[in-house]
Amino acid sequence: MSMASCKYSITLSSFKDIGEKIDKTIERLTRQGYDGLEMIGEPENVNMKSLQDVFRSFNMPVCGITGMWGSSSTNGADRKLLSSLPHVIKSSEVYVRRCVEMCQLLGAQVLNICLFADDEVFSFDRTHSILTKDQKSRLIDRVIPLLRKLTAFAKNHGVELLLEPLNRYSTPFCTTASDAIDLANKINQDNFGILLDTFHMNIEEDSFDYAIQKSKTLLHHMHFADNNRKMPGYAHIDFGSIMSNLARIGYTEYISFEPSLTLDNYRWITKNGLNFIKNIEQATRGTRAHNC
Repeated sequence: MSMASCKYSITLSSFKDIGEKIDKTIERLTRQGYDGLEMIGEPENVNMKSLQDVFRSFNMPVCGITGMWGSSSTNGADRKLLSSLPHVIKSSEVYVRRCVEMCQLLGAQVLNICLFADDEVFSFDRTHSILTKDQKSRLIDRVIPLLRKLTAFAKNHGVELLLEPLNRYSTPFCTTASDAIDLANKINQDNFGILLDTFHMNIEEDSFDYAIQKSKTLLHHMHFADNNRKMPGYAHIDFGSIMSNLARIGYTEYISFEPSLTLDNYRWITKNGLNFIKNIEQATRGTRAHNC
């Protein structure tokens, strides 16, 4: 019995400190066997026409845009959807709209949304404390009208908005698959789903299996990194179990690797990590086909 396989991409944000020209990076990743790429969500910093030409020259599709939220961006202070400041809310809305337009121009399908808030909201020990479900809901409910408006805008551009839970050291307001599912159900639009990231899941989820199974109908994209932010296979996360659960729910969307890369390893670690996961998927598919 033939089973559909996942598609593999990597986030170009992982290469932003490497200092390599984008065409050289894409050429290598094409040779290594990637099916697509995830573009950095900084629409103001790129020449869109030139960027389109580069991707087209390598026949490499852009599967999505990595939203640059919090400390991942120099503009993180103005990208807080849970802010109490009107100008920050407006800036965040404009940012999402421009990323959606960037998605459409590049032929990408997904953009991840992360829930950051004003610093004064952190009136607890952010290193150790966990917010209760009620505490999260009271604040998150404030952003639902804006997210519904942005979801409608994205739908008109053929783009999905995907809520990504982050670990508590990044932002405590959406940390688990359950948090993301609750909010997605409140939005209740077919182009609003969730994105799970194994690095954050390793910190926050009680069970990888349960989180993936519960997310089945809303899970439209994955980010893969090991527990130390390296490529899969370089630390202790059980990707065999993760791939088995993704196969069990029939997941065939993109898996985007999101590692921290250094100048001394980026040329080969991206290939090794991809092959590591592909080998696991092949073995998993073979086992499931035999059982069928």
